[in-house]
Amino acid sequence: MNLELAPPRAVLFDWDNTLVDTWETLRVAINTALVAFGQAPWSADQTRQRVRRSLRDSFPDLFGDDWQEARDIFYRTFEAQHLATLEPLPGAGALVAELARRIPLCVVSNKQGALLRREADRLGWTGHFQNLVGATDAARDKPDRAPVDLAMKGIQIPSLAHVWLVGDTALDMQTAHAAGCVPVLFGKGHGDMADLAAFPPRLVVQDMDHLGTVWRSLDKGG
Repeated sequence: MNLELAPPRAVLFDWDNTLVDTWETLRVAINTALVAFGQAPWSADQTRQRVRRSLRDSFPDLFGDDWQEARDIFYRTFEAQHLATLEPLPGAGALVAELARRIPLCVVSNKQGALLRREADRLGWTGHFQNLVGATDAARDKPDRAPVDLAMKGIQIPSLAHVWLVGDTALDMQTAHAAGCVPVLFGKGHGDMADLAAFPPRLVVQDMDHLGTVWRSLDKGG
């Protein structure tokens, strides 16, 4: 751990695979769209490695001129089951509740904003977050800093250098660098080694228990 790391004045969380597990539902929805347009379905590992950018940024590359029709297929499939299959990652609910009693929390996700907020409502977590920002809520999506700025709107923090951005991918670390936040990598980064070298984390945590332990060790006022 970096000995110069200061306790955060606020924390921005990624959503999927950082606070919740929706990978299988996501894989089914993407594969439904891929198969509909004659493409090979993705394995679980391929899904975890390839899903980074928001749908509006990634689907034109995947589907070309058909991307909007593919988007509609994806959302129909995803919305039909995502609330029923939604699972918080171990320790996420308890840590979010603990942190929210001490500092402002927000979510910055590349999941479509309305879906993100429905999932937070289903888990009973909405009240823990000052803002829940998803894809298309800001002018641009991660890795641009626009969703970070939107999430922090109304939160009085002198500098984003006092804000941690916690996420599981190199794209999250790139977002943190773009915004001037402290990049905190959750987990192993899913094989993004080259990108992680370009946008290195200041801190790497294995899981929610590890994140909570680091935060408590820094938060001397807790």
